[in-house]
This record gives sequence, structure tokens and C-alpha cells, in this order.
Amino acid sequence: MGGMLLGALVLASGCVLAPKEAKDEQARLDDAGVAYKQPFVKRGLPEIPAEPTWRDVLHRAFLANGDLEAAYHEWAMAVSRIQQAGAYPNSSVSLGFEYMFSGDSMKAWDRTTLSAGFDSSELLLLPSKVYQSGKIATRDAQAAGERFAAAKFDLQRRVLNAWIDYALMAEKVRIQRENTSLLKLLNETAEGRVRAGGSQQDLLRTDIEFRMADDELRTMESELPRMRAMLNAMLGRSPDALLSAPSASPQPRSVPADDATLLAVGVGANPELKALAFEQTGRRDALERARMEYLPDINPFAAITGDVSQVIGADVMLPTVIPRIKGMVKEARADLRRVDAMARQTRLDRAAEYVAAVYALRNTERQAALFERQVLPSAQRVLENVRQSYSNGTGGYLDLIDAQRTLLDVRLTIAEAKAAREKHLADLEALAGVDIETIDKKPTTQPSTQPATRAEANHE
Repeated sequence: MGGMLLGALVLASGCVLAPKEAKDEQARLDDAGVAYKQPFVKRGLPEIPAEPTWRDVLHRAFLANGDLEAAYHEWAMAVSRIQQAGAYPNSSVSLGFEYMFSGDSMKAWDRTTLSAGFDSSELLLLPSKVYQSGKIATRDAQAAGERFAAAKFDLQRRVLNAWIDYALMAEKVRIQRENTSLLKLLNETAEGRVRAGGSQQDLLRTDIEFRMADDELRTMESELPRMRAMLNAMLGRSPDALLSAPSASPQPRSVPADDATLLAVGVGANPELKALAFEQTGRRDALERARMEYLPDINPFAAITGDVSQVIGADVMLPTVIPRIKGMVKEARADLRRVDAMARQTRLDRAAEYVAAVYALRNTERQAALFERQVLPSAQRVLENVRQSYSNGTGGYLDLIDAQRTLLDVRLTIAEAKAAREKHLADLEALAGVDIETIDKKPTTQPSTQPATRAEANHE
């Protein structure tokens, strides 16, 4: 009987006691890992086109970014721990051989004792305990999968923000070049007036304004290579790799017109919150696992001595270390309360950040529309009138410079408002856990992960 029991346990080696979600998590991991099967140097990464869009840049980042790949491997490590925690039997089989030397006329077989049992240094746990450990590891793996999704959205936000800043700086350079060209023309006009007997004062002022504008232009142009290098790093490319900035301000991405649609999305699919929900479930499982230490464990064994005797038995390990078990239960309960408190506060924080981002998005849209439709045309008319007066000799130079600066500030304000709007949009996507283009369709863009189940009510 004992030999049959041991044999069955040995044959069961390789069995993993874990909930069915463990296989689902492995499948999701495999799907998400297609891009990482080959070593980095052997991967066929997409090249950046001559005139890239934000989609081209973002697609490359998803496939090449090292931070995102590291998050995937952390997820893979967590999934592998399910096998470690749920492997049953959890203790190795120990085989023994003894031979008795005796002067009696005994057969060699009768002097031989064969024994089999489990490693005495590691208890054979009850299957329910191993299964509970497998459940804990599964919840941790699911949380790691959501953290991978969170890393994806964080990378998306960082890449889009860097690309928006890059495009904004290119637009600032274009505006400043126009301003510098105009000031150069004014300086040449002032030189002509001085030669014709005009005031030397205007020439000095135009020369100073032109040189300051030219210096600012060169400073802006020097920022482009720095920003390109940082962006290339997130794309897994050499810092000096060619990456052309947009030749014009990128078109704004489409957003639902009403706030109700955006606010209804909320942070329900936020991967950080879903990871915490899995951790809450895992900590409840850990508390239950700690309580299981009050159950005794049994180590079966069997032995045979030739035709003389056959023995089966079991070592029962009684849970006599009660203070230690009580300490484990208290620790698990405190850990559960810690995660509960963290999840509660994080949910409030992310919800507040999301609402704030929605209102900030709408404000930048309002600001851009106001300046583009009303302020900009007025500033252009004022500059044209002042420029005409200056050309006719009836207007002052200071009025012309002031009108030019006003127009420049308006154009910069419009560009900055549009860029801020796109950044707030990227923040919304990261907080909501969905791409803005798919809000009406409701799918998430998490890399091969499934929405987590809503956390159960807290209990001890």
C-alpha cells in the first residue's frame, strides 16, 4: 500500500496545483512575447520613414524599448513562479538501501532493506496548502501582467510627450526664423533710412533686436538634436540616428466632443488599479494560506526487508509552533490591509488625475480656438497696419516691434496650447487604460492582457 502511494506521488511529479487562470495567464504571456522571441540584435525592427508620424514613432517604441521589454520579463518571471509554488509533490522522494551483515544462514535478499519516503528536510504539504500557494502565485502573475500593461501606457505617454515637444520646438524654430527674417529686413530698411539722413537710433534698435532674435533662433535650433537624441533612446536607436521633426504642426487627434463620454470612461480599465486588485486577491489568499499552517502535514514512507518484513507508515508533523503561526497570520493580515489602503488611495488619486486631465484638455482646446480664430487675425491686422505706417514714415519703430512681438507671442501661444492639449490626451489614455480612438468601441490596448475581475469585498 505504501509503495503504491509513493509510486503514485512520484508519477504525479510535474503536476501543478493552481487555478485555471494560471493557464490563461501563460497564454497571454505567450501572445505578448511574440515580439521578444528573437534576441534584440536579430529582430526585424521597423525603420522610421523619412517623414514620420506619431504612429510610426510609437510603433517602433513598442517593439524596441528596453524598459517595456524588462516589464515583460518581470511578468514572465512571475508566471514561472506559479510552477514553483504549485508543484506537487513539493518534496523530493528519498530512496534508501541497507544490507545487513550476519553470520546466520540468511539469503542475501532477506538481508537487504529497501526504503522509500519523502525528504525529511522538506515536509510533504497537504495538497490544499500547495494549491493555495499556487493561487497566490497566480494572482501575483496577473498583477505583473497588468503592470506590463501599465508600462506600455507609460511608455506611450512618454514617447508621445517627447514627440509633441519635438514637434513644438520645430514649430517654434519656424516661427522664430520668420521673426528673425523680418527683423533683418527692418534692419536693412533702417540702414537705408540712415543713409538718407534718418535717425541713427532706429538702426541701433533694429540691429539689437535682430541680433537677439538670431541668438534665440540658434539656441532653439541647438535644442532639436538634444531632443532627437532622447527620443531615439526610447526607440532603441542610436542618439544621432536620423529622425526628422514634423514639417508642420501635427493635426490634433480626435476626441469625443462631450465631456460626459470622457468622464464615463474613467479609470475602470487603469492597469495600475487592476494590478492592485489582483494583489488584494492574492493577499487574501496569502492570509488563508497562513491559517492553513494549523493543519498537520504527513510524510508517508515504506520499506521492505527481503521476504522478512514489509513496512508502511507515516510521519505526522503537528503544528506545535503556535506563536510562529500566529505571527504569520498577523503578518498576512497586515499585508492585506496595506494593499487595501494603497488600492483605495490610488483609486482616488487616479480618478482625480483623470478628471483634472479632462478639464485641462478642454481648457487648452478653448485657448487654442480663441487665439487661432479671434486673437491671431487681429494681431495680423495690427501688424500689417503698423508696418504700412512705418513704411510711409508715419509710424514709429517701437510700435512696429511691439506689433511684431505680439503676433509672435500669439502664434507661440497657439502652438503651445495645441501641444499641451495633445499631452493631456496622452495622460488621459494612460489613466484610462484605453486608446482615445477606441473609446466608442471600448477595447483596451493592453498588450495581451485581459481585464481583471472586480476586487472582492475586503474580509479577513
